[in-house]
Amino acid sequence: MVARKEIADHLHSARFFVVAALLTITGVAAVYAAGGRIRDVASQAADDPSLFLKLFTVAIENTPFAFVNFVALIGPLLGIAFGFDAVSSERSQRTLPRLLAQPIHRDDVVNGKFAGGLAVIGMLLTALMLLVAAVGVVRLGIVPRPEDLGRLLVYLVVSIVYIGVWLAFALMLSIVLQRAATAALTAIGTWLVLSLLAALIVQMAAGMLAEPGSVEHAGLQQALGRASPAIVYEEVTAALLTPELRTLGVILPEQAFRAVPGQLPLGQSVLLVWPQLAGLVALAAVVFAVAYIAFLRQEVRV
Repeated sequence: MVARKEIADHLHSARFFVVAALLTITGVAAVYAAGGRIRDVASQAADDPSLFLKLFTVAIENTPFAFVNFVALIGPLLGIAFGFDAVSSERSQRTLPRLLAQPIHRDDVVNGKFAGGLAVIGMLLTALMLLVAAVGVVRLGIVPRPEDLGRLLVYLVVSIVYIGVWLAFALMLSIVLQRAATAALTAIGTWLVLSLLAALIVQMAAGMLAEPGSVEHAGLQQALGRASPAIVYEEVTAALLTPELRTLGVILPEQAFRAVPGQLPLGQSVLLVWPQLAGLVALAAVVFAVAYIAFLRQEVRV
């Protein structure tokens, strides 16, 4: 009941339409702006069986951003937008006691808030990916293979899980902090550190612990970077949407020279990033568990 109410509230809110418009404009603009480069890739279609995936991975001309980069950047903000006031707004409007007075379990509230927000996020991402794929098929005439569709489906699920981490985090802040504005600022600040500044912080830390340019420095930088869910998500995305990628570790020049070019099947790509996938799911579960326990232990005053 709470989840249905939450979904209905989100779908009828101005916030939903603003976020949907932002994602739609971003996704379609990414495909159109990258059209020239995608056509260049299309001329080599005979040598690239996964051409359709380039719609999502080819960067916009003169920028380092592709569709997947926009999702990685905006996705956390999507989770924060649907979670930062999930409980604090009920508390400020004094509707939380009335909600808990209904014939439902107390944990149904926090479960419904999270499930409703995640369902809306899933609908938005699914619609956006279908729109981008349709634009690519109609405008560029690129038809996906079953393997490509499978990779995109796994990528969609992973993206929902990743955004679910931020949704659970924002929900936790909404429970712990009294004001929605404080929860939003805290969540956005954390996002800035873990997403935009993570690479810089990791590079500085690795430079202090190992000699720059060495194999130890590269390995340490990669290990430290995996403390950020954003970097872990980028690794998973790269492995899923780039079938040519065979390893995520540090590659020495002699190893690259002896490597045989080719594409991994979907199952092998999933196995390549299985630890990262398990880590994202575990992180989402742990953060939601903290929010769940905090809500159950919180006193609700009439």
